[in-house]
Amino acid sequence: MRIAIIGAGNVGSALSAATVRAGHAVSISATSPDKASAVAAATGAHAARDNAAAVADAEVVVLAVPGNAVEAVARELAPALTGKIVIDATNPLNATYTDLDIAETAAAQSLQRSLPGVPVVKAFNTVFAGRLGTPVEGDLRLTGFYAGDDAEAKRTVAELLASLGFSPVDAGGLRMARALEEMAFLNISLNAGNGWAWQTGWALLGPTS
Repeated sequence: MRIAIIGAGNVGSALSAATVRAGHAVSISATSPDKASAVAAATGAHAARDNAAAVADAEVVVLAVPGNAVEAVARELAPALTGKIVIDATNPLNATYTDLDIAETAAAQSLQRSLPGVPVVKAFNTVFAGRLGTPVEGDLRLTGFYAGDDAEAKRTVAELLASLGFSPVDAGGLRMARALEEMAFLNISLNAGNGWAWQTGWALLGPTS
């Protein structure tokens, strides 16, 4: 796949390394072009001069920016996203990281409304950056949950998750993005509150058919 990653922080850089290693063509952008260049050099991705350049030839666009930056990035990129799939990998944490800053069902639903006609899929947000490249714990593959309202877009996202080594699980429509955002917040709170190593992940066990 041709993938654009918007954001070169912990999640963006880890996702860049994982997707390049899986054989995808990756373009990455950041607020600082120097940061994007450094991450691209370290991961084998292409450093784009800006967000618009990153998404120009992409099939899939991953938003890996802080939750409070999503709306601005969406407004900036909206004209260039026609025909592309947007993956919302963000979590709407408040300024003190003590809760989610959500005014409705899910932050991903707000994003979808700001991008009419562009399929938005929630994915990767329940995975810590440190596990994006190591989605296996013992004999278990971590679950790659995803949610969205466009069936074809979700199939593409499931293929991407599988290519990175996750066990993809369709969580349902975009309404279920709220559950995924809460799962991410729970994992964050457990690690912050207990001094854990930020390596825990979700795995759905038991028969699924």
